[in-house]
Amino acid sequence: MSSHALKHGRYTYQDYCAWPDDERWELIDGQAYNMSTAPTRRHQDVVMELSRQIANFLRAHSCRVYTAPFDVRLPRAGEADAEIDTVVQPDISVICDASKLDDPGCRGAPDWIIEVLSPGTAAKDQIRKRELYQRHGVKEYWLVHPIDRILIVYKLETQE
Repeated sequence: MSSHALKHGRYTYQDYCAWPDDERWELIDGQAYNMSTAPTRRHQDVVMELSRQIANFLRAHSCRVYTAPFDVRLPRAGEADAEIDTVVQPDISVICDASKLDDPGCRGAPDWIIEVLSPGTAAKDQIRKRELYQRHGVKEYWLVHPIDRILIVYKLETQE
């Protein structure tokens, strides 16, 4: 999956919503990343099996499980939707606070995000997104390496 930037400039959710529906994009701090190449079959197998297992496990809970493409908008405090400059499409998102869910997707940090690594997105997923998710309060972030069969788990430590 390719993950190259569109062009220099700063984009918002308002811009993002105006782009063609047949292309997948992510915005991270205003920078647009093209997600146009379809994931591999192995990648899809891992995403589907994990999402199925997680959904079965959470059946008795209020949490919901979503797979990409599913927009997760990560606003700064008080930021209106049109101004949001970070919109990601994690492979798997688990949201336990129903007030974060709306028709476009999720507004605010999911409780748990899983990314299945692909050669074109691995660096962004392991560094930039990890920092992004920590900054926005994602409680748990999993990185799955399907070829090497490695799972890396990051848990947000809170000051209580």
